[in-house]
Amino acid sequence: MATDVGCFHEASFIDQDGVVRTSKMPVVQELMRQGLTHLPDRFKRAVQPSSPPLTGTLAESDHVPFINVSKLRVGSEPMDRVQELAKLVHSVKEWGVFLVTEHGIPSHVLDGVKNTVKGFFGLSFEEKKGSVGSYANVDNMGYGRSFVKSENQPLDWVDRLAMQVSPKGSDQGLNVWPQRPANFRQEVEKYAEEARKVLDELLQALAEALLLERDAFYKYFDPAESEVKVRINFYPRCPRPDLALGLAPHSDASVLTFIMQFESGGGLQVYKNNKWVTVPWPKETLLVNIGDLLEIMSGGKLQSTWHRAATQSHAERYSLVLFYNPPSSVDIEPAWREDEDEDKRVYKKVNVGEYVKNFYKIAPTPGKDALEFAKVC
Repeated sequence: MATDVGCFHEASFIDQDGVVRTSKMPVVQELMRQGLTHLPDRFKRAVQPSSPPLTGTLAESDHVPFINVSKLRVGSEPMDRVQELAKLVHSVKEWGVFLVTEHGIPSHVLDGVKNTVKGFFGLSFEEKKGSVGSYANVDNMGYGRSFVKSENQPLDWVDRLAMQVSPKGSDQGLNVWPQRPANFRQEVEKYAEEARKVLDELLQALAEALLLERDAFYKYFDPAESEVKVRINFYPRCPRPDLALGLAPHSDASVLTFIMQFESGGGLQVYKNNKWVTVPWPKETLLVNIGDLLEIMSGGKLQSTWHRAATQSHAERYSLVLFYNPPSSVDIEPAWREDEDEDKRVYKKVNVGEYVKNFYKIAPTPGKDALEFAKVC
């Protein structure tokens, strides 16, 4: 079926000969709006017989713990708090992710941001492109695509929108915030402000659960200068989920990643016990995963989550993702208890901004290659 040649995203990259090239990529939402029934070749991924399948499996006994944030707070009932801290660290080490309840984010804030996100993606392609720009810098902000490095690279089955909430003024005057719906920025910033309170509590609880000083991770964050980046992923229905991925396997260049999904669940998969497993994540539940920077800060006690997004033929899905980091100028280093042997350190002190820049430079990679940047030689 012919498609509208005007509905494409552009991305520039440097090829093997050092030449700057521009790739035009179909907009998956528009492909499905036009009644696509087959999967275009650019989205197909070669699956080797020895490779894990693109569709994940889940044993009935598998589950991701729900962490009650209110029980983690100082001043809560002591026994409840001890049990919740133990559950938190178990979930992180077992899955690399955990679900949160009793987090305190008002329902009207959650509903407001969901509705405004759906409002943006409900616009026509021309309206979306006219409402917000796209910029190929280290963060690939705006409406478009990221991590495109060649014409032969299989494309993710996703449309995305990216911007930065904090620090204030970090968009540097670029048109990366949608002008429609009119309340888009207001609703996203309101949600990010509430989410940040939860993330600050979790950072302190994770340190305490590892028997570290409570501020071992939180001390690197600053109320005015710490970074909150936003990525909104829209995954339309896909005609061949067995041949395509919503997002290729990756870890996050963050300390913590805070994710809301809505409209549908079943899209997030983690690499666990040498296979891809679909995370049992009820839709409209909030989820946290561990990023590379927290693996460094914890000295490897916590591992960043190797994960991907699956596609679905029966439903579309949205995910609203917040990446939480210290200021880019800050140097981080592993936290150690007094009884630990410092000669066994895996990671060294690194600058946050330099780590993130290198991460974006080399991504996508077949494994957690970016962490080599922070390892002790």
